[in-house]
Amino acid sequence: MKGNRKGIIVVALLIFCLLLHMYGLDENRVESSYSNGFYQPVSRFLRFITGKLPFSIGDIFYGLLSGWLIWQVFQFFRRVFKKEDGFSKRVYYQQASYRFLLFCCSIYIIFNVLWGVNYNRKGIGYQVGLEKAAYSGTELATINRLLCGKINSSKKQLEAAHTGYPANRDLFNMVEAAYRKLGTGYPYLKYEPVSIKPSMWGWLGNYTGFTGYYNPFTGEAQVNTTIPRFLHPFIACHEVAHQLGYAKENEASFVGYLAAKASGNALLQYSTYLDIFIHANRNLYYADSVAAKKYRDSLAPAVVADLKTWAEFNHNHRSFAEPLISWIYDKYLKGNRQPEGLLSYDEVTGFIINYYKKFGEI
Repeated sequence: MKGNRKGIIVVALLIFCLLLHMYGLDENRVESSYSNGFYQPVSRFLRFITGKLPFSIGDIFYGLLSGWLIWQVFQFFRRVFKKEDGFSKRVYYQQASYRFLLFCCSIYIIFNVLWGVNYNRKGIGYQVGLEKAAYSGTELATINRLLCGKINSSKKQLEAAHTGYPANRDLFNMVEAAYRKLGTGYPYLKYEPVSIKPSMWGWLGNYTGFTGYYNPFTGEAQVNTTIPRFLHPFIACHEVAHQLGYAKENEASFVGYLAAKASGNALLQYSTYLDIFIHANRNLYYADSVAAKKYRDSLAPAVVADLKTWAEFNHNHRSFAEPLISWIYDKYLKGNRQPEGLLSYDEVTGFIINYYKKFGEI
């Protein structure tokens, strides 16, 4: 009887997982009833709870979960290789398989209900009215040129101001203010309550490759504040976009760009334009390496120094784990409607080009 009950639970969970998957197949339904419906009050509630706390609930949760998983793996091998009277490996494997399925199904359901279904929405391009059009090499070169101008101009403003980099809380307040301004023109990008936190695991991220992430279980946006500081503003803008329901990486980067652009804040704009230029310049390199190098060489010396700092930081934090983590994350992105995997970050270039074609500015 007990075995039958376990079987029923697993089958019920698998059916619910299938129903969630089928629900996400219709992007119109996801956009209207989930992304702009169910998800909105749920995400605001999570941010209302966690945003009041000065530390990251999600990072604590991940730390405890990682410790529990390591302990479970240890216990599994201990039981398998230890000789015990009356111990049946077949029964133990059945029990372990049941717990594993229960865990995986539960995580899949909670993840998708709280956020993951957003991968299937129509997204920011549809909302802003940008057509999905291929761009030419000439248009790509034009965007590289314009981005270089924006980067050099904003860096010059920062150097003239002599203000330095703000504390984490002050930076997060700047990002909040940027989204507040953005929300006046794009009501669906209104951001409140606020929940942006420095990651407790930044030191680990330095060796595994993450600069920030969104925790769908707690609604917190995490920023790795141990990396070079000129990167922090864009990362925060990007992660807030994830909080607002833009799951795909190119969409989150574009929303972060809109926030930085609307802010009028030179620090946010410098960090954002520089990040987008890196993607746009890489795309141009594949089409015309000479032109790509020309625009990269046109960056101001202070900007080049920042890029060198970033390269040195990455070099000093190389590890055996990063290629494996990158491979896993690449497969994760491909499994969530981003067929280019890690290269999907570069696809923000298309949004910027189409935005320029429609509005005549970047």
